[in-house]
Amino acid sequence: MAVFTDPPAWRPTSEDPVDNQFGHVVEGTTLDDADAFDAVLVGVPYDGAVISRQGASEGPSAIRGALASTKTHHFDAGPVTSVGDLGDVGVPQGPTAMVQSAIADTTRDVHELDATPVFLGGDNSTTYANASPLLDAAVGAESESLGVVSFDAHLDCRQVRGDPTSGSPYRQLHDDGMDALAVVGARHFETSTGYHDFVRDNDYEIVTAEEVGDDDVEAADRALDSLGDVDQIYVSVDIDVLDAPYQGSSAPTPGGITTRELFRMVRIAASDDRVAGFEVVETAPPLEESGRTVDAAARTVAHFLAGHGT
Repeated sequence: MAVFTDPPAWRPTSEDPVDNQFGHVVEGTTLDDADAFDAVLVGVPYDGAVISRQGASEGPSAIRGALASTKTHHFDAGPVTSVGDLGDVGVPQGPTAMVQSAIADTTRDVHELDATPVFLGGDNSTTYANASPLLDAAVGAESESLGVVSFDAHLDCRQVRGDPTSGSPYRQLHDDGMDALAVVGARHFETSTGYHDFVRDNDYEIVTAEEVGDDDVEAADRALDSLGDVDQIYVSVDIDVLDAPYQGSSAPTPGGITTRELFRMVRIAASDDRVAGFEVVETAPPLEESGRTVDAAARTVAHFLAGHGT
């Protein structure tokens, strides 16, 4: 049974009537009415499984706040016009595996909507709960396959030993039958050889941050091409894919990509007709006073919505 908190009231910050902001556009909605929108926001305020620094449970509220004051116009795509907000998923207390199961009970209903879900995390363990319903035959035809594009500094394919963590969602999805994975923005010296070998042995793709720097369009195209002919694509952005100056993430490290590179690649991924869901995870507002990372996460959502034709 789907459980949500009431969506917040969206308010613009500009008094100029020409300044169309997301605060003007986004409307609170319910599962019964969400099909009226092209996309729906869903907050997932959980960081109980994060391996490094906590704080991502405050991500959904902060991202909404930054997005409300962001203007809706993209020079190429035009204005974003049709976005609903379902509120936050009700997150129970308990072991991460139980939390993932409870979240998935709600996200499964979200995936059955015609509107594209946009999940606001939350730590990376919620990726499994957000994406795994797409592997459920109840959502679509039994023949539907799933590929994931993960913009992340890390591979997040750790073997689950005990309870899942923020480092294990793609191993969990793999074990459930995920067909393809492309990790874009991966950093040297941020993974173990065994996990690298796991990814390569399963014919999953790795596009390093250096390769993104060489040609971000080619990097995005290579990631999408590597998914082959899967029926559905889920796009995940762990905000730690950005370079170290973006400190408001669970695990910032040097050598990351720029916001401009991320925005362009997210738009390219969003334009694929097979995209069935999107998320931004690991945004941790308490870890950064400037709000730079929250703003980057909100703009990432805006670029996805523009690229997806919302």
